[in-house]
Amino acid sequence: MTALATHRPLVLAAVMAANFMIAIEATIVSTAMPQIVAQLGGLQLYSWVFAAFLLTQTATTVVFGKLSDLRGRKIVMLSGIAIFLAGSILCGFAWSMPSLIVFRLVQGVGAGAVQPVAMTIVGDLYSVHERGKIQGWLASVWALSAVIGPLVGALIIQRWSWAWIFWMNLPIGLLASSGFWAYLHEKKSEARGQIDHLSAGVFTIAIAAIMADLTAFSTSSRTETSIITLIAVVAVALFIVQERRSPEPMISLKLWGRRPIAAVNASSLFAGMVMIGLTTFLPVFVQGVMGRSPLIAGFSLSGMVLGWPIGATLSARLWARFGVRAILRVGGALVPLGALVFVFLRPETSPVAAGLGSALVGFGMGLSSSASIVLIQEIVDWSERGSVTASYMFARSLGSTFGATVFGAVLNFGLIHSGVGAVTSGDLRKLLEGGVVASNEALHAALNQSLHMTFVALFLTALLVAATAAMVPRVVFAARRAMAE
Repeated sequence: MTALATHRPLVLAAVMAANFMIAIEATIVSTAMPQIVAQLGGLQLYSWVFAAFLLTQTATTVVFGKLSDLRGRKIVMLSGIAIFLAGSILCGFAWSMPSLIVFRLVQGVGAGAVQPVAMTIVGDLYSVHERGKIQGWLASVWALSAVIGPLVGALIIQRWSWAWIFWMNLPIGLLASSGFWAYLHEKKSEARGQIDHLSAGVFTIAIAAIMADLTAFSTSSRTETSIITLIAVVAVALFIVQERRSPEPMISLKLWGRRPIAAVNASSLFAGMVMIGLTTFLPVFVQGVMGRSPLIAGFSLSGMVLGWPIGATLSARLWARFGVRAILRVGGALVPLGALVFVFLRPETSPVAAGLGSALVGFGMGLSSSASIVLIQEIVDWSERGSVTASYMFARSLGSTFGATVFGAVLNFGLIHSGVGAVTSGDLRKLLEGGVVASNEALHAALNQSLHMTFVALFLTALLVAATAAMVPRVVFAARRAMAE
């Protein structure tokens, strides 16, 4: 199939609406979770509301990317939006925390279809030179959602029921669906592959088990962790066996093994680790060590949110002069340069320094991510573009999961060996609230030391972002005309 569009701007508007629906959901849910827990109970399941969404989103990203190559972008996108809206409706009617987690799993499946296919549609409709500016616009959608999400969430909680943080997706999703239905057209080709349902099922189980295993290391008993690990190992082994014998593999090992794609995906994985580490632990440092307010902590992190779309937009203007690979490498090099700032943060350091560091990291990621997507999309045929785009986003999501586990383990190691004894979540909560800094200097120092170790680990990971980006070989793009307006 080949994507055709008589009104590309309207299709792009639908893409941006679909992305906005996914992006704003994360920030709104974070804002509303205290009220949700207060009504539904189940505080011990708090983190699973977020983990469930990420789990199914990551597990299904590659599956839907492959489906879009075999069945077309339009049908997969519309199906993904429908699944996401169904999950949103059910989340609003959740009567307990377990039911909310189940419905968040459904939402994650929909998000696993919408995000990679949206990026693939952009790759189909716009030339390499046009796409840089488009990538900047798409990045601005995520920046906007990060800024207005908490505000909208707070407004909904104050004036209406928390259920509306999920139900507000309905008009956005229906509007996006209407745009795709009316203006995205595909010319069907005669050659159509077959879907390997067994590969898709085993792959989903394998990724879900791996992510659950990573979560279990910090939340479950040794027996439960061992059982989940065994399931993950068996599922991965079965998937590899099935992929080798399948005529239409869900993951083409030959495709993923190509040096440009492998290097870009590796850089994406490490970038995902850096991103989750920064968003998780920088606010803790600003509040708990610097003694600043949550608002200041939010501003220090917003530098990354603002730097990303700026980098993505500027990269398009630099491609023609310096080349996509050069911009990708420069962006990758800026990530550890920004991460180095956090290694030198001290309690007396101004939060402005933290904001500048996060802005530099975001700017570098904006440069490299925009260039990465264009590079991998341009070196494959239409029939592989969905799969290769999904592989990039899959690597980023998996990196976020790895990062949360690895950096969390580093922080816990630092606290355990700080000499202050067992540190409870209540102790940390009181410290973040500013109530025990003077009375418990040892705890304050332990948090400072532990977060310093975490930032060192984050910097080392950022070096891997630059190293893998530098491994991307020189690529010559085939000439491809832009689609007609």
